[in-house]
Amino acid sequence: MSLAMNLHTDVMNDGRLAILTDWNETVADELASHDGLQLGPDQWLVIKAMRSYYHAYNVAPVKKLLKRNLKKETGSDRFTDDYLDQLFPGGVLLQGSKIAGIPIPYLDAELDRDLYQGMPAKPVSHFVESFDFEGQTYPVTHLGNLLDLHLWNARLANYMAEKEGITLTEDHWEVINFLREFYFTYGISPMVKILMRYMAEDIGPERSNKEHLYKLFPKGPARQGSRIAGLPEPQGCSEPDL
Repeated sequence: MSLAMNLHTDVMNDGRLAILTDWNETVADELASHDGLQLGPDQWLVIKAMRSYYHAYNVAPVKKLLKRNLKKETGSDRFTDDYLDQLFPGGVLLQGSKIAGIPIPYLDAELDRDLYQGMPAKPVSHFVESFDFEGQTYPVTHLGNLLDLHLWNARLANYMAEKEGITLTEDHWEVINFLREFYFTYGISPMVKILMRYMAEDIGPERSNKEHLYKLFPKGPARQGSRIAGLPEPQGCSEPDL
């Protein structure tokens, strides 16, 4: 259906843009008006932050990352959960992303296990379906990520790494610990561009550049690293499944 008589923009049944490239500020105002909102300065700050993140990483930000970026850009702590709810009563992730003309942020922390049942396995070096270690069976996804995240420990990580031909060193553990800290802070496993950016901010570019990270995890510091770190597959991960 058409968004408005004077706008040649189609929206889906849920009110989101059918074609994301149709977005502009006029369209955003129209989308907001359909929800009974009149966009003010702080709502525009949120919208632009969401769009900037999406264009940088090709995924919409989850709330904690959005709040971090807003604080960094504005130097203000005012973008609390309550304030974001005031700006977007329909939810900043759902309503905000709709008005911003980007996809709904996807949290992969709670994966539907049914997605992984019956999927054909292909020859890979990581574990598939399940594996046994120290008298216990560990179910995994078709990409080798643990389904029961709470069962992970350092011994298990070493065992999973050895399966993929990796002997974990101090440098590997630096990445693994960073991945786990990021996941339990923000609720998602970072894809490689996000991993590199935030590691560079915390520990410097020398130990977070692409060459260093891929030397440690040849099949991808985000995908292979998160697998060994006992985390879900990264959100929007573009690394190949090797």
